[in-house]
Amino acid sequence: MIRPVLWGLGVIAAMTVAWPAAAEVTLSSSNNPTVALDERLSALVGAESRTLTSVRGKSLSRLIEAPKAGGKGADGIYSRDRLASLPKADGGKEWTCLTEALYFEARGETLKGIFGVAEVILNRVDDPRYPSSVCGVVNQGTGERYRCQFSYTCDGRPEVMNERPARDLVGKVARMMLDGAPRVLTGGATHYHTKSVKPRWSRVFPRTTTIGFHHFYRQPDRVAKR
Repeated sequence: MIRPVLWGLGVIAAMTVAWPAAAEVTLSSSNNPTVALDERLSALVGAESRTLTSVRGKSLSRLIEAPKAGGKGADGIYSRDRLASLPKADGGKEWTCLTEALYFEARGETLKGIFGVAEVILNRVDDPRYPSSVCGVVNQGTGERYRCQFSYTCDGRPEVMNERPARDLVGKVARMMLDGAPRVLTGGATHYHTKSVKPRWSRVFPRTTTIGFHHFYRQPDRVAKR
């Protein structure tokens, strides 16, 4: 890995060395090509060495260090500016179900809170104890008022997404998550609730994190994924 870096520094040296120094690397007019080549290589190495010496501390480390994980690129997924730059999202039935769930369950949350709810839904899809599709997960229990898994599906009110900016935002989140965005926020959570309530299961389920107004939990004795 170091060899390409030194080559690059050699180029820098060739560009930054003053004209008198550049004369040192001019091929000799000697009839002995070996001597000429030795002199040229020696001059180049000398110029490169002087350039390396002139680069101090952090400047040199920036040239040879690999980009750190967890930097700007890692957080870009949770940037509203980045989401705003993406084209309007669309998709099939699974995307529609996830978009509606995020809209009615988390549109007032922080962006990470919205992603967190999406993680819970997709974690359930991967868990054999729950339906194997997004629509199956979000509609589980629907038909018995207030006994469904996601309250918006059984509260007796129609699911109409009137707030267009919020709808477009959660639609993009849904698209990214269905396309394989990492699930790193909730520690494999399969449940969540707002801070204003305390369901019975929250006393025995291990809490994995809190994001915004939601506490997240992982169901105990989780079995292997499909």
